[in-house]
Amino acid sequence: MPADRRLDLDLLPSPFAVCRLPAGSSAPEWTAGALYSITYTADELSVVCPESAVPEAARSELGWRCLKVRGPLAFELTGVLASLASPLAKARVPLFALSTFDTDYLLVPGEALATALDALGAAGHRLHT
Repeated sequence: MPADRRLDLDLLPSPFAVCRLPAGSSAPEWTAGALYSITYTADELSVVCPESAVPEAARSELGWRCLKVRGPLAFELTGVLASLASPLAKARVPLFALSTFDTDYLLVPGEALATALDALGAAGHRLHT
């Protein structure tokens, strides 16, 4: 991705959760919302979904805020995540990234949202909140 390319980012309105279920678990029926992701591996089943959908007993990290890269993004683009992750790393903001066929999503801790938005804006990305 050319260094001068800046991305448009939309802040999704609700907080999200990142959940871990044991390996071999079925997709939980509580996954819902305009954005949710289920990833199976040999070691775990990870779920990202709106925080409001997560049962109290689920092993989860709550309070993540989600930034959606306006897409669709062409598959041949390079450096998309790097252009977002680098300013966040410099600002010491953790991130959890998701990719879909059309675009990328970044989740940042809610308590670091202002710092993340400042860092991404300073890097030239356009923020729509």
